[in-house]
Amino acid sequence: MPLQNRVDPHGRIRAVAARGAWMGNRGVLHDASRRLVAPWRLRRWITCALDFEDRHREVFAPNRYSELFFLDEATALSAGHRPCAECRRRRYDAFRAAWALGRRGGASRLPSAEAIDAVLHAERLDRGGEKRTYRAALSTLPPGTMVEHGGRPHLWWDGRLRPWSFDGYGRAARVSSAARLAAPRSNVVVLTPKSSVAALRAGFVPQVHASAGG
Repeated sequence: MPLQNRVDPHGRIRAVAARGAWMGNRGVLHDASRRLVAPWRLRRWITCALDFEDRHREVFAPNRYSELFFLDEATALSAGHRPCAECRRRRYDAFRAAWALGRRGGASRLPSAEAIDAVLHAERLDRGGEKRTYRAALSTLPPGTMVEHGGRPHLWWDGRLRPWSFDGYGRAARVSSAARLAAPRSNVVVLTPKSSVAALRAGFVPQVHASAGG
């Protein structure tokens, strides 16, 4: 049986056999029997490289952080993670530069990891610990944003909505016209946290699974 360590765009952790492009960390979430007992322990939700400096780990080893896995970077951002400052330093620096530009129009001093994590934690979870979402017109969202459409998570990419799954993206549906995008009924439930959406809008381009054409 697969371990419960695959993350969907809502940030939920599932037991599926599909592999991922990135690894994640939210702290020690499993017990001695390798069973998940908590959805998170830390505010530092990060996205890590699968391979780094020839380090080798036993997945769900006792008293070690629980390795989580994501289809792609767009999924990790939607779940509320950000790039790791150690194993993905260049991506982390690019993300926090876009973060600062998107939130404040640029700043002379880039935010710390702790500052980013505090904001993301408030944006990804409500007081009950459930996924925090908001509504927005699809036309205002940058590529790489995850939204709900027809009761399923979709990636907004290349002007199309692409249905998400643990194995990749399904056939895209083109939104027919700008008028339809601007209509109130076209408002969608946004899964990606607001500040991460702002970073995408400011120029941070996430890695997406090849099935999305990226």
